[in-house]
Amino acid sequence: MKILPEHEVKELLKKNGIPTTNFRIIRRGDDIKSLGLKYPLALKVSSPKILHKTDVGAIELNIKNEEELIEKYDEMRKKFKEEIFIVEEMAPQGVEMIAGIYNDKLFKKCIMVGFGGIYTEIYNDVSFRMLPVKKEDIYDMLKDLKCYKIFEGYRKKVDKEAFVDILLKISKIGEKMKINQMDLNPIFLYEEGVKVIDAKIIMEE
Repeated sequence: MKILPEHEVKELLKKNGIPTTNFRIIRRGDDIKSLGLKYPLALKVSSPKILHKTDVGAIELNIKNEEELIEKYDEMRKKFKEEIFIVEEMAPQGVEMIAGIYNDKLFKKCIMVGFGGIYTEIYNDVSFRMLPVKKEDIYDMLKDLKCYKIFEGYRKKVDKEAFVDILLKISKIGEKMKINQMDLNPIFLYEEGVKVIDAKIIMEE
């Protein structure tokens, strides 16, 4: 199996019309100044060898200005030999959801959606469907969730239609690509729009 580096995952999402954080790919020798991004920013190493960036110091969050960005970038370059880094805008907090594609030997490819955040493992509030799926299937998946009230305006309104659109696009990626596993976690839902904050893809052999 092959783990895709994060910058390739982000480019794949962008190519398929799935909104993610604004980002720039930085290769060795590139100028890190004047990237045209809004602070605060996050700086990450993009490497399939590093699965848990926080544990090894391969990510810096809430970088407030260019001076701090240059300082953190220089520090990280000395620590990691990886060629490619990602600089991206920090997204405002939204209602957290998760989604993914899983290649099960018994059921073949499935799409998953669930409630995210700190409650993911506690409540295990997820729903699955075998691919391919239609829009009606996605609506049914959401209705399966214990947290479905959030889509009916509980506490704050979220853009259900934008989320359904993303899930359909994810399903199409799962159908046409040899993906073993695709995790989108978290996905932030807003009153208007949706944004994928982090994503991982493992390809089949």
